[in-house]
Amino acid sequence: MEEPKKSRAVELKIGGETRVFDIDDPKLPKWVDDVSLGSGDYPYDKKMDEDDYEDQLEKLQVELVKVQFWQQATGKRVMALFEGRDAAGKGGTIHAILSYMNPRTARVVALTKPTETERGQWYFQRYVAQFPSAGEFVLFDRSWYNRAVVEPVMGFCTPDQYKHFLEQVPRFEELIEEEGIHFFKFWLNIGREMQLERFHDRRHDPLKIWKLSPMDIAALDKWDDYTDKRDRMLKKTDTDHAPWTVVRANDKRRARLNVIRHILNALDYDGKDKSNIGETDRKIIGRGEDMLD
Repeated sequence: MEEPKKSRAVELKIGGETRVFDIDDPKLPKWVDDVSLGSGDYPYDKKMDEDDYEDQLEKLQVELVKVQFWQQATGKRVMALFEGRDAAGKGGTIHAILSYMNPRTARVVALTKPTETERGQWYFQRYVAQFPSAGEFVLFDRSWYNRAVVEPVMGFCTPDQYKHFLEQVPRFEELIEEEGIHFFKFWLNIGREMQLERFHDRRHDPLKIWKLSPMDIAALDKWDDYTDKRDRMLKKTDTDHAPWTVVRANDKRRARLNVIRHILNALDYDGKDKSNIGETDRKIIGRGEDMLD
């Protein structure tokens, strides 16, 4: 006799109400669908038009190709890290940046959990090994900031390790700036209902189901703890030499365009066409904690 299938329905406290979310139910709950785009105080009530998005993205990708030529000519190094809750859109944003860049000198770093050897090393050591060489453009899909949010929430580090990390990381990142690397830190921020919608989409799309991990399910009822750790991280590690850029990412299209614009506007590369880049949307992207008030 087969054992009954274990339910993955969870009770969530949202807006003072208790909601039941069953990720295995193929029908997305109406209470998620109705408010997902506007969740987390998102400033737009419609997603960006796809044709408009594709047109703007192509112009920005042309500029990114110019950045690579400039890097090869000068040896300049560019590095960006992408953090955010699960399903915030980190991977898609990175893909939009790298799509037309030469993979020989533009790459993504997405490290798995540390090996036994790496656990015995200085915490930052395995990340430093992935830093850009002359002329390289490197993007981290999650980074050393695992220790600021995911690890303490899920119990993967000790309180002392967490405290030590927050004390040490500003000094570590000051060395990056002094080394002359162009360094960016992005936190992609999404609302709770938007995260639930994206988890549900992953669960029921056979092309995306690989993205849904047991940790995603385990973290469903830890939203407030993630929020607390995120806020403390921004307060402790948003510095003038390594500022955090927060991106409201409920609409992936607007988020991707504004991330690329932010990078391009910060670099002084040959052949830069400011009319192709445009200005960032201050409703979508800005400095650190100010974007979360």
